[in-house]
Amino acid sequence: MTTTPPSSAPSSAPSSAPSSASAFAAVDLGATSGRVITGRVGPDSLDLIEAHRFPNTPVRLPDGLRWDVLSLFQGVLDGLREAGRSGGGVASIGVDTWAVDFGLLDADGSLLGNPFHYRDNRTDGAAARVWERIGPEELYGITGLQHLPFNTVFQLAATEGTAQRDAARMLLLVPDLLVHWLTGSIGAEETNASTTGLFDARTGTWSQELLDRLSLEPGLFPPLRSPGDPAGTLLPHVAAYTGLDPRTPVTTVASHDTASAVVAVPATEPHFAYISCGTWSLAGLELDAPVLSEASRAANFTNERGIDGTVRYLRNIMGMWLLEECRRTWGKENPPTPLPALLDDAARSEAFASLIDPDAPEFLAPGDMPARIRDHCARTGQRVPGSRGAVVRCILESLALAHRRALRQAAELAGRDITRIHLVGGGARNDLLCQLTADATGLPVVAGPTEATALGNILVQARAAGLVGDLPDMRRLVASTQHLRHYTPRGDSAAWDAAAARLDSAPRLS
Repeated sequence: MTTTPPSSAPSSAPSSAPSSASAFAAVDLGATSGRVITGRVGPDSLDLIEAHRFPNTPVRLPDGLRWDVLSLFQGVLDGLREAGRSGGGVASIGVDTWAVDFGLLDADGSLLGNPFHYRDNRTDGAAARVWERIGPEELYGITGLQHLPFNTVFQLAATEGTAQRDAARMLLLVPDLLVHWLTGSIGAEETNASTTGLFDARTGTWSQELLDRLSLEPGLFPPLRSPGDPAGTLLPHVAAYTGLDPRTPVTTVASHDTASAVVAVPATEPHFAYISCGTWSLAGLELDAPVLSEASRAANFTNERGIDGTVRYLRNIMGMWLLEECRRTWGKENPPTPLPALLDDAARSEAFASLIDPDAPEFLAPGDMPARIRDHCARTGQRVPGSRGAVVRCILESLALAHRRALRQAAELAGRDITRIHLVGGGARNDLLCQLTADATGLPVVAGPTEATALGNILVQARAAGLVGDLPDMRRLVASTQHLRHYTPRGDSAAWDAAAARLDSAPRLS
């Protein structure tokens, strides 16, 4: 592994960029925490400061698992207040979150209950009800969307016949809901809309055909917005609480966090692949047009919208969720084992002793992940990992193999070559995962930036303000200013081939 120092390293102190640099606030909500990050963008500088971080803790109610969106919005307001206090003011605000989940508003514009969490089991069986009206092949031919049991279309099917659905007059995906509460405006940002299973991948619009066939009221779905579009200015009470100028614009960004992360992939070569690695690993390619073939559907690839009409052709893979759930279980003991010690133990553990399919359904819900991994290995006739290091080794090798499989299939289905992998997001901090991904794929891996989502959010705002140019310009700025690490493949490629074959031939458990 080699490290490339940036020409202008990120700083935890106030930026020394020229006074003409502007500060932008990125509201970035992830599955376990939210934060507000400010960024200053200059011709040769791109510096971030975390203004505020707050927990994202779902709440289990009698009717299921829900996001505490009111607490999240309060965290956003507190973060924007801190951003305003940091000096220099805020030039613009952009909001990104995870995908697929939504709030329903009534005729008065009031929220009809906290949004359900995508890991809630109420969607069990919902896909079958949708497929009775439009088969999976035809659905994919319109949306190009990977089948995941919690896609918005299936969540909506689970609401049929409920009082909440009957009272609903508007559906807002989570980032659009937060923008609505900041500005009072209504809209649906297209990169996130493309994850719903109701968006036409060919036309870039809501699919009227799907709305008709699924008996969904067209009025539920707001007009679409593109990254860079203005979304409004702050409502008076928001401005009063945060101390920001009420004229502060909220700019539409790529509100699906993966779409924002892909903006900040520091690729300067054409034949690259990316892995946006956090709670989920999103592994794929950036294309000019969707791939809607039956082979693509069978391989479960998704065609989601990127900025400037690009397509994020990728597969969702259960990512660092597996490790973080293990750590949450182990953390109940006193004292918990620090992550560096776990990774050291994993590096010393036997290679390929046990492997799992990261996307097996039993790993989706919260709970005792180490026990489920051990049980999975026992039921598939493998050695049961006996130590924490062995469990972590099992997770990381299995993720590296899933990255390899997804990228090789994407390249084949899209007719593209791959010469380099860019791994961005929190997983880029994990040296062992980055090296194992290089080893498994046989391709060099560039790790970083870890704050890709916030950077992409800020760069789209900066472009709307005229401070940066097109997508290649944004990526060149990221490559020249952010800390990147380089990993070259090592080890025995035949051993990885054998491990991949073993995993592919393993029994699939329901």
